Amino acid sequence: MSRYWSAIVAGLTPYVPGEQPKLDNLVKLNTNEHPYGPSPKALEAIRAATGDALRLYPDPNADALKAALSERHRVTPRQIFVGNGSDEVLAHTFLALLKHERALWFPDISYSFYPVYCGLYGIDHRAVPLAEDFSIRVEDYLPTGGDRAGAIIFPNPNAPTGRAMTLTEVDRIVAGNPEAVVVVDEAYVDFGAESALALVDRYPNLLVVHTFSKSRSLAGLRVGYAIGHADLIEALERVKNSFNSYPLDRLAIAGAVASVEDEDHFQESCRRVIATREKLVADIQALGLEVLPSAANFIFARHPERDGAELSAELRKRAIIVRHFARPRIAQFLRITVGTDEQCAILVKALTEILGR
Repeated sequence: MSRYWSAIVAGLTPYVPGEQPKLDNLVKLNTNEHPYGPSPKALEAIRAATGDALRLYPDPNADALKAALSERHRVTPRQIFVGNGSDEVLAHTFLALLKHERALWFPDISYSFYPVYCGLYGIDHRAVPLAEDFSIRVEDYLPTGGDRAGAIIFPNPNAPTGRAMTLTEVDRIVAGNPEAVVVVDEAYVDFGAESALALVDRYPNLLVVHTFSKSRSLAGLRVGYAIGHADLIEALERVKNSFNSYPLDRLAIAGAVASVEDEDHFQESCRRVIATREKLVADIQALGLEVLPSAANFIFARHPERDGAELSAELRKRAIIVRHFARPRIAQFLRITVGTDEQCAILVKALTEILGR
């Protein structure tokens, strides 16, 4: 601990991102990146934006991107907030909308950045246990007596489990908490879940967060956004403009706009991932692994007789990287990103060897 640190720094437990190893012939299935490239139109737009104009600041409001998102999602630009990836959008959301006298509620097994934000901003929080089957129970998020949440956040599909809630279940949580902001983190929604965007005009307390990093293959560009009531968006804009008034650069805006406009590429690339996921699930279930239902671009699997850390280590020896969480209840699971068909075939072959099948 440095004597020059601010007092808050010593007490922080930072988020640990997925490993980005530099290994030859690596099969990288640990960080949920899209296995296929972004829209060619997005790449073309980024190249076109690389010129003399880079000497100028970008549009601080990213109006072109908000207009494209507004048209696609059928909301007004005033209902849209954009930032550097959904992580920055979430960071501003925690500070602007989720810090109250009552605790913030989120699942005990969920995106591990949530407790990090709570530590950074001094937000009291409650980790709500998932059910035995690792699903989110609606009843656990509804007020009972005098016990209610100050705010609620959960991913749908959840991470790292991949399980999705129905739109009806999400609706019940939002409707049942009219005094609390409910944030639905939909980083993986495009791979098979129902989006809560259909509810934003009905509920002033609902904020839905999306990212370009997963289904749009633009993790390296860092673009995310939130959609909700204009009052919620104003709170986010006030925080953003007190922190960084130019969050998205010119290249990010250009690439994101072109990606939104290329609907055919977006739909086809999502279909490819879903098809590969279903085959991968069937293949590893045939090897004796248990797999939770997934609506994401990853699966959460365990072997009933083999240690999760051991399996992860054995795969690594074969230059295959998956994500292992040494945490209660999920220490025997591996989170496996859905890669290309070739990558998944290599994984299945390696597991077959390791398990002696």
